[in-house]
Parts: sequence; C-alpha cells; structure tokens
Amino acid sequence: MDAGWALVAGLHPGDLTARTEAEHFMVRCLELAFRGAGRVSPNPMVGAVLVGADRRVLAEGWHDRYGGPHAERVAIETALRQHGPEALRQATLYVNLEPCAHYGKTPPCADFILAHGIPRVVVGMVDPFPKVAGQGIARLRAHGVQVEVGVLESVCRRFNQAFVHHVQTGRPLVTLKMAQTLDGFVATRTGQARWISGEAARRLVHQWRAVLDGVLVGSGTAAADNPALTVRHVEGRQPVRIVLDRAGRLPPTLQVFTDVHAARTLVAVAPGVRPAYAASLEKAGGRLWEIPLVEGHLNLQVLMDRLGQEGGMEGRPLQSLLVEAGPRLATALLRQGLVDRFFLFIAPRLFGDGVPLLHDLGVREVEQGLRFDTHQWMEIGNDLLFVGYFRAV
Repeated sequence: MDAGWALVAGLHPGDLTARTEAEHFMVRCLELAFRGAGRVSPNPMVGAVLVGADRRVLAEGWHDRYGGPHAERVAIETALRQHGPEALRQATLYVNLEPCAHYGKTPPCADFILAHGIPRVVVGMVDPFPKVAGQGIARLRAHGVQVEVGVLESVCRRFNQAFVHHVQTGRPLVTLKMAQTLDGFVATRTGQARWISGEAARRLVHQWRAVLDGVLVGSGTAAADNPALTVRHVEGRQPVRIVLDRAGRLPPTLQVFTDVHAARTLVAVAPGVRPAYAASLEKAGGRLWEIPLVEGHLNLQVLMDRLGQEGGMEGRPLQSLLVEAGPRLATALLRQGLVDRFFLFIAPRLFGDGVPLLHDLGVREVEQGLRFDTHQWMEIGNDLLFVGYFRAV
C-alpha cells in the first residue's frame, strides 16, 4: 500500500517511523486497518499481525466491514489454516486496538485469543468503548497471557480519532476543509472559486470523502456550485451527503436531489418547512430532518448530536464528517467550537481582492485567537496543506 494512506487517515508520514520491532509490527497493523476505512464505521479500524517464535509473520487480518469478523479472528483463522495450532502457542499477536471482551455483532476476540493459546499480545491502545475499556486486556492477563499496552499509542489514537471522539462525545469528528490563495481569499470578487487548489489537492479531498462517513455543505455552496459531493477521482464508497437548507429554497434540480446517490442525501431544514424537492427525495430514499432554530439559524449543536446518533446509512451513527464550507458556515462552526480538525489548502495564487476565508470570529485581542493543540504543514502538489487539530485525542 502506498504511504499516502497515512495522510488520508489524518497522520503525518513521519508518525509511522518505527524504532523497534514492536513499532514495526504496529505500523503494519495500522496499514492493514486502513483497508477497512469507510466500511467499518461506526466500529473502529483494526488490523492484526500474528508473528511466530522465529519473528516471521504467520498471518495478517483486518476488520473489513461493519458486522464482519474482527481483525484478530481473521489473522488467527488464517494462521490456523496455514501453520496449524502449535504455531499459535508460541506466537505474538499485534493489534492496534484492545481486543473486545463483549458480544456485539461478533463474539469476544479476547476469548478467541485464549481459546487458541496465544501467549503474548501487544496492543496499541486501550479501547475507550465502555463495554471494553480495559476488560479485554484484563481478561487476557487473568488467564496468563503476557500483554504489552501502549506501542505507538498516540499514533493509534490519532488514527482512530473519529471512533474515540464519537465514543467520548456522541458527535461525529468534524473536519473543516477549505482552500485559499496566498492572500487569504476563497473566491474572486465575482464569486469564482474553481479551482483555487490543484489537482493533487482535489484528489486528496475525494480520498477523504471515500473514508469519512459524511460530507456537509451549506445552502450557499449547494446553490452556487451544484456539487455532486461524490467520490470520483479515486475508488471508494460514497459518503452521506448533508445539505443545510433552512428555508427549503434550493432548486429541486440539484445533483444531490436527482442523481443515482439521492438515497445518501440528508437535508436539514427549519421546523415546518417542506421544500419542493421533499417528496421526490424521500421517494428516492433520502432524508429530510427538521432541526430547531437558534437566533434564526439552524441549531448546529442539535444537528451534530443527531448526526452522531442516526446520521449514517440505515440510521447508524455518523462517526466522521467532512465539511466543505463557505466562509459563513465555516465561521459559525468555528465560533461554536464544533470543528475538531481544520484542513486548509493554500494555493500559490494572488487575487488582491475577493471573498475572504472567514468572517468575524469574535476575536478582539491577540490572545483570543483560536489555537491548535497540534498542527502540521505538508506539500500537496503545488499547494501547501495546513492540518490543525483543535483538541488532543
């Protein structure tokens, strides 16, 4: 797999530098786990590597789809077929997330590990999900398994940041994506914005769409650009498309209402609003949500709570959200503290005048400026990408 997967996963390629044998195998777990990105949510992405007594890899596995077998089970069953049960009794299992200890869609992985006599397990991070939360590790240790915890822990937490955030808050992890010129404009004075960033940046955005659960735009962007909000330049599943249309005035001819992916469209409107496109959208399998207002605007806090509960396909929780916003919506989200990650492309262009990146954030003193817990800069084609995290994972 190309190392570019790390950037799509929200990691810096430098995060994957392995200094020890355990870190080497943990990086491999993350690489395997990412193969399930976009398909396992609201479960976490998990990869597993079984290593024999001679330090050779016996088998690998990853959680490939929601409801499917977990990574540990896949790796163990593969090793059994290829090497027999005796090899497992001398093996070490590496896994980026604590093995589960409860019955969900599948039986507990901790019990499956114990049943096959694996003597040592190396874990990247403890599972924050309340039904696990250290119980898998405790069960293994109680039965004599040597368990090491915390290999590349901070990287493992960042990798599954959406899962961790959703467990802790009940809301999706919100990534705000924007693109600007060197002098801070997102469009010309006539409103033209395509394309400020380059082809490599646009491809990366489509990779994000393919692995994040949903993509959200405001009514201004929807009306001006008629975006498809689909995955086109790469392979991957299509996200849920969320459109804010408080007054229900968007034209029913927009792509998000009429294309083959209309079932993946969710529109948020004010209470009592019934747009012209409502009947055809619902007939196609799309959804119309009435969201209460606050000061004349859709209550974004309520929207995020509901998305976290049932915004995904088939009413599953929506764990991660990419916001492709204009200045007004971006400013509202930032002022309300609803943005967790800020991804900003800076293109080598100058407009001199135009539409600025943001509106008033309420900052009057330097110390009031929004700060990032961590940030990184990366080159994406001819553009610079700023990746900022407002909160520690």
